[in-house]
Amino acid sequence: MFVLELTYTAPLERVDGFIAEHMSWMKTQYEAGLFVVSGRKEPRDGGVIIALGDDRAAIDELVAGDPFSVAGVCEYRVTQFWATTVVAALEAYKEQPSA
Repeated sequence: MFVLELTYTAPLERVDGFIAEHMSWMKTQYEAGLFVVSGRKEPRDGGVIIALGDDRAAIDELVAGDPFSVAGVCEYRVTQFWATTVVAALEAYKEQPSA
């Protein structure tokens, strides 16, 4: 599992110009079963996405295709982690680290 932290590198007016494309891209990732939860940070200087998977190279390629990345209005910080403890509603996402 991955935490994808977006930090805007451009003024909000420029970021807002790509919101529709970014949200369309987000919808595609949800439909593909890759994203579990997402939202903007407060203060509004970026966002956070929880993504499923265990292939860092694939995640790096994925975020490079985000319209925000393509437009150069944000940077991603990608952190892989193992969801070893979860609430009952998220039991399907529980993971065990490989040896």
